[in-house]
Amino acid sequence: LFAARKAIDGLDVQFSDFRSADRGAVIPATGLRCFNVGGRDWTGRAFRKTVTVAPGKVQPLWIGIQVPGNAVAGDYRGEVTIAPAGLAPTRVAVTLTVSSRTIRAAGDDEPWRHSRLRWLDSTLALDDELVAPYTPVQVRDNTVSILGRSVIVGRDGLPERIQSRFTQEMTSIGEKGRDVLAGPVRLVVDRAATAVPAWTTSGVRFVKRAAGAVSWESDGAAGPLTTKTRAHMEFDGNIEYEVEIRAAQTTSLEDIRLEIPLARSVAKYMMGMGVKGGLRPASFQWAWDVQKNQDSAWLGDVNAGLQFTLKDDKYSRPLNTNFYHSKPLVMPASWANNGRGGCRTAEQGETVLVLCYSGPRVMQKDEVQRYDFRLLLTPFHPIDTKAQFATRYFHAFKPIMEAAATGANTLNIHHANEINPFINYPFLRPARMKAYIDEAHARGLKVKIYDTVRELSNHAPELFALRSLGDEILSKGPGGGFSWLQEHLGSDYIAAWFVPELKDAAVINTGVSRWHNYYVEGLAWLARNVGIDGLYIDDVAFDRTTMKRVRKVLDRGRPGALIDLHSANQFNVRDGFASSANLYLEHFPFLNRLWFGEYFDYNSAPDYWLVEISGIPFGLMGEMLQDNGNPWRGMVYGMTGRLPWAGDPRPLWKAWDDFGIVDSRMIGFWADSRPVKTDRPDVLGTSYVREGRTMVAVASWAKERVDVKLAIDWKALGIAPATATITAPAIENFQAARAFAAGDAISVEPGKGWLLTIR
Repeated sequence: LFAARKAIDGLDVQFSDFRSADRGAVIPATGLRCFNVGGRDWTGRAFRKTVTVAPGKVQPLWIGIQVPGNAVAGDYRGEVTIAPAGLAPTRVAVTLTVSSRTIRAAGDDEPWRHSRLRWLDSTLALDDELVAPYTPVQVRDNTVSILGRSVIVGRDGLPERIQSRFTQEMTSIGEKGRDVLAGPVRLVVDRAATAVPAWTTSGVRFVKRAAGAVSWESDGAAGPLTTKTRAHMEFDGNIEYEVEIRAAQTTSLEDIRLEIPLARSVAKYMMGMGVKGGLRPASFQWAWDVQKNQDSAWLGDVNAGLQFTLKDDKYSRPLNTNFYHSKPLVMPASWANNGRGGCRTAEQGETVLVLCYSGPRVMQKDEVQRYDFRLLLTPFHPIDTKAQFATRYFHAFKPIMEAAATGANTLNIHHANEINPFINYPFLRPARMKAYIDEAHARGLKVKIYDTVRELSNHAPELFALRSLGDEILSKGPGGGFSWLQEHLGSDYIAAWFVPELKDAAVINTGVSRWHNYYVEGLAWLARNVGIDGLYIDDVAFDRTTMKRVRKVLDRGRPGALIDLHSANQFNVRDGFASSANLYLEHFPFLNRLWFGEYFDYNSAPDYWLVEISGIPFGLMGEMLQDNGNPWRGMVYGMTGRLPWAGDPRPLWKAWDDFGIVDSRMIGFWADSRPVKTDRPDVLGTSYVREGRTMVAVASWAKERVDVKLAIDWKALGIAPATATITAPAIENFQAARAFAAGDAISVEPGKGWLLTIR
């Protein structure tokens, strides 16, 4: 479309049926689409786009024709009508020649054909089915139950009671529930001058019940204000609230706030909103700031907690990982209220009250504000210690024999190599990738690949089609970077990763878009045609909905598929001071392992390790990276480094196997039931218990060498103290062999520890 004489302010594209004159066959108009004027977003919702073209500019219009599989061969004729707003439409006659030959997989096996553009509107895996290990959502009266957690919904639609049944050890689900809340969650309105009457509510109506999700609604009124509350809760513990507040007349308000009264015993730890993960501060005050990627916080204990996230109906996921300031948070008009809103906590006896306030405002007659928020109930599932100790990563592209010789059984293949050369477009060497994976499978190894959507290689054949969609998929920015980008894209893009040897120059994508639909379809294609065993994700640019779809297509295409998430520490000015674990908590229900990561300080306190690094309060376990991690402290959380990037865990793997750690029960230092305790708060111990023997990981956070004594519950271990032995097996670069007697003082160097076996 050439805007030859004036600007185009809007555009419609229409299609006729395509007919075969000699045979009377038809390709219906419904089989044609113009990707530029609309489609389906990553949640499955249909949308229309306004296409504008400046005077003298050309706008490519990309059109797909879905030829039915049973179409007869011949020439089909039809029309495409281009209708610019306010101008006469132009009809373009098109003849499509259909041959008798059928292209395999509708052309999807050959990216140059561009048939994959229809993936932009895919709804694959947008369903309410479950993924392992979750159980169906159950509703009884006003109680909604999911794996290990339950919510009693009050008449106003907000949680009246939340319970967690996860054990302290985090390896199982018990019978007794632990109350997360000290009272009902409330939405409170303070009206200027006159008191606001209490909310009257319609009660709760459950409007959807499925195995994977339930939805409910409630209406309320208070004086001139009315509310409509809609909630959608899924099997993993994610509850999305849409709260619409409407004023029947102009009304001055002192505040609209969300009050979350947490049980003080549960609100032990905190992260988010500028608070680094660890023990909750006694006082907390936070205000909205667009310079900071902060709109949520988590408070909880190891086996019970919740994250709250504040947003409105204009929420758009910001960019992350060095690019936050290129597309920062869109401040929610309701909660932020032009800088008047914020959050604080108040300790009131056995309650920690979280107050998310918006401050004074005047609502005009018929004005509507959306006070949306999300509650994410933690933990998501028990930690899987067996998988943690049995799955051993090798993170590099090396010959299969070389990787297998290390004892690793799961390979992560980055980009910029022979089988996966171009970043986030792993489709151009599928035969070579499949041959490598087939060889690995023959030797009992799994292969996972690097593939995400934060940036896209300039080698992607669809790049120019995506470019034609404006800023829908490719982010706007200052341009620059590798010469190819400057020559072919000109300006208005953000240059990203570049590999000179391959001339692989990437550009940054927007936070969420239809490219996520393509991504999900692409992963399904890779699982089906290449046999990938999962994903290595290097920070996450997409949202929870997409991660859930990714989990589903991998599980369905490759049962036993694995997803591990790597993140660099984003608590810095460049990334908007976001805690990585809090930022990505919505994705944790669908992951298998964490790898946090560059710039994480392994000299930090144990509570920081627990909350920000280990993943344990959320049902995950992880590995270490920065400066090879700390192997002694890591073992307290069941973590090692990762070959060949971060240390050499092979000596520890051998010690594990000699002991049989895969079949042990992990009882961490955080659990009251731990059978082995130390006599110092700055030296911690975690036990790995088997019948007749126990391995104890001891690690020090003391500033100097200290002597530690162990308090051992012999009955819990099932070992007679009179015949017990305590030994430290020789482990290369970790410890020398040593024997101890029960009651001996054990000398521990600062920043180090022991791995002891009690038999």
